[in-house]
Amino acid sequence: MTTQVIGRKMYLAGDWVKRDRIIEVRDPQDNSIIDTVPAASAEDMFQCIEEAKEGAKIAATMPVHERMRIVNAAADYIEANKEKYARTIAKEGSKTIREATTEVSRCIRTLRISAEEARRIHGETIPFDQMPGSENRVGYYYRFPIGIIGAITPFNDPLNLVAHKVGPAIASGNAIIVKPATVTPLSALLLAEAFVQAGLPPKVLSVITGYGSEIGDVLVTHPAIRMISFTGGLEVGEDIARKAGLKKISMELGSNSPVIVLEDADLEKAVESTVSGAFWAAGQNCLGVQRIYIQESIMESFQKSFVERTNRYRIGDKQSELTDMGPLITEKEAIRVENIVNEAIEKGAVLLTGGERKGAFYSPTVLTNVPEDCTISKEEIFGPVVLFYPTYDLDAAIQQSNDVNYGLQAGIFTKDIEKAHQAIAKMDVGGIMINDSSDYRIDAMPFGGVKKSGLGHEGVKFTIQEMTEPKVVCFKLSTY
Repeated sequence: MTTQVIGRKMYLAGDWVKRDRIIEVRDPQDNSIIDTVPAASAEDMFQCIEEAKEGAKIAATMPVHERMRIVNAAADYIEANKEKYARTIAKEGSKTIREATTEVSRCIRTLRISAEEARRIHGETIPFDQMPGSENRVGYYYRFPIGIIGAITPFNDPLNLVAHKVGPAIASGNAIIVKPATVTPLSALLLAEAFVQAGLPPKVLSVITGYGSEIGDVLVTHPAIRMISFTGGLEVGEDIARKAGLKKISMELGSNSPVIVLEDADLEKAVESTVSGAFWAAGQNCLGVQRIYIQESIMESFQKSFVERTNRYRIGDKQSELTDMGPLITEKEAIRVENIVNEAIEKGAVLLTGGERKGAFYSPTVLTNVPEDCTISKEEIFGPVVLFYPTYDLDAAIQQSNDVNYGLQAGIFTKDIEKAHQAIAKMDVGGIMINDSSDYRIDAMPFGGVKKSGLGHEGVKFTIQEMTEPKVVCFKLSTY
């Protein structure tokens, strides 16, 4: 079936606008053009920021009940058009229709949580009389919006990760400019459509489509932008941090997530959970299971069960409800994964299953005996590849798990609460899932990592904390 190319407009401070230069949006499954979006210029971004200055004033004066109404109404609109949103995600990205439908449901929840958290932006009274000489002073602090937020979002969750920035920004009274991934801009534009339908005042939100090399630096370096919220790769994150200047930075930069499976674990549940965790969204998941440390006594049985389950994974048409895994986001990315796997095999790694590429599709792949000097051992693969390592005991597994420069989330399978607490205390990660894989997350929890996995935290309540500042108020009374 041929998709009609409409030519989408971007949303610039309340106006849907076209530009002569365009970006082709392609379906990674067959590389067909599904739509186009404007290729914004640096001048477009400067204009957007100027408009957002007024938008920030409008947003800051919106009463809380109005912010709540608008964010909930946007969620209502998405819920009423759920199939359109899911089909768009599955068309422009890597996700299957089942994975895309799950993402739409999460986006709706993210927005509803954002609306609820708007009423919980609290301050506290301050006992100023704790200091001698201040007996006649009383006061408090409250939180106020910081102004304009610049959001740079990735391709792998093109709707919900945008909602994780837009929902909290509007709930907390800020203006926000979104620069979505060039390969998946349509879902972000649909999110803007939902907020327009919800009655969001113009200039509070913009979604600007374009190349990062042309508009990204303007957004990152402009002094009117008070915070950059970025989700993406480490190299780009480090570049943003160098350029941003004196502003808040929140970054989620990926991981190389470990899972430990001890001999007392429920083997069947551990296999099912880690297979899903490794290959969800073709492994293009910052929380995806990449390294599994398996106690030696169960290594053979775990390995056999995992490979058998992996070989039942159905690869193919993303729009089919029967498909478990679609392609990577581009053929270039699939070739990158193929090269990294081949490097490991050439250095002595053993291929248990997978390792085959056809266009942008790369089969679910399992490796063991992977040498430590391989790229895949230390870096984020961001593809459907998982590594097995035998481990003697929990102490050894924790040491091996920590031996990378990332630390977003981890998992451990055990029935021993003492061992679970040992892992909780000693694993260098921002989150640890007990009897679950590393990729479990709810949208209300704090989400962030240590080491090179990022700065700050997402999760709606915690994002709002990042997007607001405390202001202290103190009254000096003449009599008290």
